Amino acid sequence: MNTPNSIKRFYKKAEVVSSEEGGGAGFTVALDGRVLRTPNKAALQLPTQGLAAAIASEWNAQGETIDAQTMPMMTLACTAIDWVHVERAHAVDATAAFAEHDLVCYWAEEPQDLIERQQESWQPLLDWVTLTFDAPLIVIPGILAKPQPAASVAALRHAVENVDDMTLTALHTVVSAGGSLVIGLALLRERLTADQAFTAALLDELFQIEFWGEDAEAAARHAGLRGEFHAAASFLTLLRS
Repeated sequence: MNTPNSIKRFYKKAEVVSSEEGGGAGFTVALDGRVLRTPNKAALQLPTQGLAAAIASEWNAQGETIDAQTMPMMTLACTAIDWVHVERAHAVDATAAFAEHDLVCYWAEEPQDLIERQQESWQPLLDWVTLTFDAPLIVIPGILAKPQPAASVAALRHAVENVDDMTLTALHTVVSAGGSLVIGLALLRERLTADQAFTAALLDELFQIEFWGEDAEAAARHAGLRGEFHAAASFLTLLRS
């Protein structure tokens, strides 16, 4: 079965069942006894019962019409199976590339209040990534790109390469949304919560909002981004359950 975009509910109950397809132990979800598959018809093999239960809950929570936008765990799992597993090298490249121009390395030149806020939020993350991955990164005033140490970029790439497909999917989501591999790894390693990661990634914009306010379009975009951070964090937690 495919993940629907907007179709009428066609089942009564979703439940967790064991999955042994492909020779691996794990879990999947069945709708009235029919095992779910991804949009690309692959087996929906899930590594933990907690993740399977969360996906089953998303299906059970649907009303008369199924809305895929309200099923983030299902979406992330399908992305991991249909895209990351198939195009893993591309997913690693796209995620690790942020080490070369990470958001938290580009600090403002003014005003001083913003610089101090960046230092308070981002410097501990830079210290953490140095100690955790032996990957010191250079702070760059302004917006002109400068190369980061090759050894640090390689170390952070290695950290990305070492995660499984499901974890890489969540990491890629956060890194792409926030523009920072450092923030993504900090969320992955539980150094930051979802809200802390969102605030760190949107620090400059949130600072400007304090002075100029937030229009409806920006508020909607920020709500969407916060939702992506929370979904990825929940997904990572369920992978450990």
